[in-house]
Amino acid sequence: MTTIEDLQRGTDSAVAVAAPNGAGSATTVPARVFTPRKKKKPWKSWLLFLLFAGPNVALLIVFTYKPLLQSLYYSTLQWNLGSASAIPVGLGNYVTWFNDPGTVRVVTVTLIFTVATVGGGMVIGLLFAVLLNRKLHGRGAARTIVVAPYVLSGVAVGLLWLFVFDPNFGITAALLDAIGVASPPWYNDPHWALVMVIIVYLWKNVGYVALIYLAALQSVPRDLLEAASLDGASPVRAFRNIVLPLLGPTTFFLSITTLLSSLQSFDIIQAMTKGGPLEGTTTMMYQIYQEGFQAGRAGYSSAVATILFAVLLVVTLIQMKYVEKRVHY
Repeated sequence: MTTIEDLQRGTDSAVAVAAPNGAGSATTVPARVFTPRKKKKPWKSWLLFLLFAGPNVALLIVFTYKPLLQSLYYSTLQWNLGSASAIPVGLGNYVTWFNDPGTVRVVTVTLIFTVATVGGGMVIGLLFAVLLNRKLHGRGAARTIVVAPYVLSGVAVGLLWLFVFDPNFGITAALLDAIGVASPPWYNDPHWALVMVIIVYLWKNVGYVALIYLAALQSVPRDLLEAASLDGASPVRAFRNIVLPLLGPTTFFLSITTLLSSLQSFDIIQAMTKGGPLEGTTTMMYQIYQEGFQAGRAGYSSAVATILFAVLLVVTLIQMKYVEKRVHY
């Protein structure tokens, strides 16, 4: 028989097992040695966590959360950029912004620009993705052409399209003149200037949406589409009832990323219109730049930045709370 001392020493002792009904001789079975498993020390787990997550957390604190808190503090000051002194005004900058007659125009321009770029980009990007997902001649080159503008600099794109929209020598003027239509006053009319900026923004960023949708379309199971075809479903009906629901997670992801990107758009507006004419293309993001770096009102600019951050946060939370419920994973 195995004793406690044998188990503690880890010896291969044998246990005698009697045969049933007393027949035959006893059979010896080697005893199993139970070795307690060593538990990992908690400090080693924390050290491993800090080793991998520490640099990222440090970067977030230094370049994201610290500037955010500083901007919130500056928004309570009446401070000119570069001045050595500042006057605490509490919520005075926020009251000034909400009572400013130009705020309604800035908010309206921001809404129009955001809705047009996000909605238009999602629709056009999906159409491009469906087209590029088909077996077409030169499909690889077409995919490269669609995605290429997204990797270009916004300033370079804006300067390029200034020549395209030139009312005297631009390509658009030549095309419209060929059908007997005069070129719109892109640079002098606030409404046409906003349309021009929206077109350029869509041209640059629609490739990103198309690329993400294309990857999602390629992951749709072909068996489902073949089964729907055998059941007599038309391609349009199969796309609406099968493909679109499966694209729900991708659509939800794109709706958040494109919305955040649109509300923070700056480079194209700066390169093409500088917020004009008559502030017809001045969004909240561009107003932050104008007030902070052109007018030197750092405190007021920080207040506008804080309001924009609050808008982004609320919209994102609403999307995650209500829109995500309609997504089928």
